[in-house]
Amino acid sequence: MTDSTNAPSLARRAIFLVPLAVVLAGVVFFVGGPTGLLSGRDPAALPSALIGRPAPDTTLPALEGLRGDSGPIPGFSRADLSGGGVTVVNVFASWCAPCRDEHPTLMKLKESGVRIIGLNYKDDAENARRFLGGLGLPYERVGADPSGRAGVEWGVYGVPETFVITGDGRVAYKFVGPLGDDTAESQLMPQIEKAKALAAK
Repeated sequence: MTDSTNAPSLARRAIFLVPLAVVLAGVVFFVGGPTGLLSGRDPAALPSALIGRPAPDTTLPALEGLRGDSGPIPGFSRADLSGGGVTVVNVFASWCAPCRDEHPTLMKLKESGVRIIGLNYKDDAENARRFLGGLGLPYERVGADPSGRAGVEWGVYGVPETFVITGDGRVAYKFVGPLGDDTAESQLMPQIEKAKALAAK
């Protein structure tokens, strides 16, 4: 016969142990799973459901008040990502410290001829203008996404993130985290060249 007095204590243990087991399973998957820290894969190259598919059909307004040497900087839509060469879309925000760290690399990419479009994610327009005014403007266009809705459509995990878009407007590659000169050279540029080669076929 089961001692009914043990039932409350067993229930309390279950309430504690079940969430603990779920957390431990998550930790094991994060560290040792197919995309985990010990999997041997690059955590910056997270898989994206968009790879090989057309870029999201979003139309983002210009970042209010942002101007370049030639006048106001426009926003962008999917149409601006196709019909030309390879485009890099960079998701950034003024409140994002790693975005500040990667900015010199973006400026160098621009100087080398890479076309870069900015997606300003969940930001205040004035803060974003001040951010770009102080660090430089690497972007040909900047779309404002204050609500984060476009970020969801792009599958953004966090900022910064960088996408390589082929000449026909398809997502070819996604890099998560801040770009440095080394990762731009070893990871981003080969993907840009690969996208250019596909367009030439």
